[in-house]
Amino acid sequence: MLSSMRVIVFASQKGGSGKTTLSGHIAVEAERQGAGPVALIDTDPQGSLAKWWNARKDPAPAFIQSVFSNLFYDLDSARNEGFRLVVIDTPPAVTRAISEVVSFADIVVAPTRPSPHDLRAVGPTVDIAEARGKPLTFVVNGATPRARITSEAAVALSQHGTVAPVTMHHRVDFAASMIDGRTVMEIDPFCPSALEVSALWKYLYERLQRADGSYSGQEDPMSGMTTAHSRVFGRRAV
Repeated sequence: MLSSMRVIVFASQKGGSGKTTLSGHIAVEAERQGAGPVALIDTDPQGSLAKWWNARKDPAPAFIQSVFSNLFYDLDSARNEGFRLVVIDTPPAVTRAISEVVSFADIVVAPTRPSPHDLRAVGPTVDIAEARGKPLTFVVNGATPRARITSEAAVALSQHGTVAPVTMHHRVDFAASMIDGRTVMEIDPFCPSALEVSALWKYLYERLQRADGSYSGQEDPMSGMTTAHSRVFGRRAV
């Protein structure tokens, strides 16, 4: 179990990288695996993550209404309320405001599709993470199974930072599940997409434990457990 509240920031200059879908899925999986209470924050003016969350029937993970200027205070309040993890989605841009959001991160996750355009766009995200002294993890997202460019993308990204050992493949169930506020794990927890999300969360969780100094290399006994009190936290999106 994490010893203090941790923050994962999903950031990418390139639109269409899958940040919002991955943010929602990782937050739900973290809650499902007993790492909660978990909260989501959507700093993208389009509000796609907030709209998805409002369509959910399950109130977990919680949603915290926040804006760039209030993020420090909202995260401090979340810590006082007992949250263990906050997942923040950001707009597809490079601005000073996004740099400020990254300053709160324990891990910056940069979903990157295996295409030349996406690979060329990683530089500014790398620069922001380095300027803020934050660990950056690339996630190859929306990959085509057995496509050569997928492995080539991983090699190219490894020259700029750490690449998660889990590749997220392009499947329609990711988008379909988001329509009514769910995730692939809540539709079929044993489908390939759900297993990829689970593996990615396990990797990110181990990274967070190492930052905590609590990683033992063994499975967390809290894994798979849910927190009954996690539903009472947070503020509902409007």
